[in-house]
Amino acid sequence: MASIKKRPDGKYRARYRDDGDREHARHFDRRVDAQRWLDGQTAKLVSGTHVEPRQARTTVAEWCDTWLAGYQGHRTSTVTQAQVHLVRIRAEFGEQRLASIRPSQVRTWCAKLAAEGLAPSYVYALHGRLAQIYSDAVHDGLVAKSPCSRRTSPPAGKQRAYVATTEQIWALHDAMPEHLRAAVLLGAFAGLRLSEACGLRIGDVDFMRGVISPVVQFLDDPLKTETSMTPIPIGQSLALELSAHVARWSSRSTILANELRRPLSPRTLQRAMWTSRAQVPDLPSGFRFQDLRHYFASLLIASGADVKVVQARLRHASAKTTLDTYAHLWPDSDDSTRAAIDAVLLTRSEHVSADRARDAQDGPPS
Repeated sequence: MASIKKRPDGKYRARYRDDGDREHARHFDRRVDAQRWLDGQTAKLVSGTHVEPRQARTTVAEWCDTWLAGYQGHRTSTVTQAQVHLVRIRAEFGEQRLASIRPSQVRTWCAKLAAEGLAPSYVYALHGRLAQIYSDAVHDGLVAKSPCSRRTSPPAGKQRAYVATTEQIWALHDAMPEHLRAAVLLGAFAGLRLSEACGLRIGDVDFMRGVISPVVQFLDDPLKTETSMTPIPIGQSLALELSAHVARWSSRSTILANELRRPLSPRTLQRAMWTSRAQVPDLPSGFRFQDLRHYFASLLIASGADVKVVQARLRHASAKTTLDTYAHLWPDSDDSTRAAIDAVLLTRSEHVSADRARDAQDGPPS
C-alpha cells in the first residue's frame, strides 16, 4: 500500500508499507519528487531488492560487529582468523555505510594491500572475507547486492609447496628433542596436521593393525572437517616406532607430551620445530610442521599413488585441493603421451610392413 498526501504546511508526504508491514515515509517539497521516490521504493519491493531505510544507514563496522557475534559458533581458530581479517576491513571501510561501497573501491583496496607487500594468497583471503560478510548482509536484507565479485577478486596467488628431501626429514627428526621426534614421524609418514598430531590420543592408534584414526584436535576440539576423521593406514615400522615412543614419553592420554608428560600444545611443538630446523642444511627458515604433510604427499606420489589415493591419505575434502597443491609433483605427462602415440603408430607400421611382405611372397596377381 502506497500513497502521497499533501500536508497543511504544503509538503508532500509519501508513504508505503514493506513486506514486513512496516510503514516508511518521507516528505518532499514537490509532488513529482515524492512520486519518483515512491516509484523507486515500490520497484525495489517488487524486485526483492528493497532495503529498509534505517538499515541502509548501517556502517561496515557496525555490521562487522553483528556478523562476528553470529560467527562465534565456529572453531576458536576459525573465529580468530576472522577477527584478524576484520581488523583490515574495518580500517579501510569501517565508517562508510554498507550500501555505499562500490566495486571500484574494493579493487582499489586489494591493489593497496598488494602494494603494502602482503602475500597474494593473503590479499585473496581478505577479499574472500569481505565477500563473505557482504553475502550475509544481502541475505539479512541490509544491502541489495554485494560489491564483491569475480571481477573485483585478486589472483589467488598459488604457491608451490616446499618439499623437503628424505635426508632433511631425518636430519630434522634427529635435531628435535627426543620426546618430540615422534611428531616428525606423524607429520612426514602419516600426514597429520599440527593440531591433529598434538591431539592424537593413544587409543586413536591401532598398533597391531597399523591404523591411525584421528578423532579430535588439541584440547579435544573437533577436527577441521568430517573427512579429517578418515583412518590412515601406516606401516608396521612406524607402528613400532610409535609404540616405543608411547612406552617412554607419552602422557596418560595423548601420543605427544611435553617434558612434564602433559599433552603437548601446538605452540610448543612449533617452537621446537623452529629451533631444530636451523640445524638442518638448506632447510628454509619458513619450514613449518605443515610442510611435513607435503613430504608425505610427495612420498605417496613417487610411489605411484594416483590422485584419489593421495586425496584419501591427506584427507582432503576434494581431489581439486590435492591437484591444486601437488599436481606439479606427478611425473610429467609429456613422455607418456609421446609413448602412447608412438605405440599406436608403431603398431600401424608393423601391420603395414607385414601386409607388404605377405603381398611380396604371394607375387603379382595373375
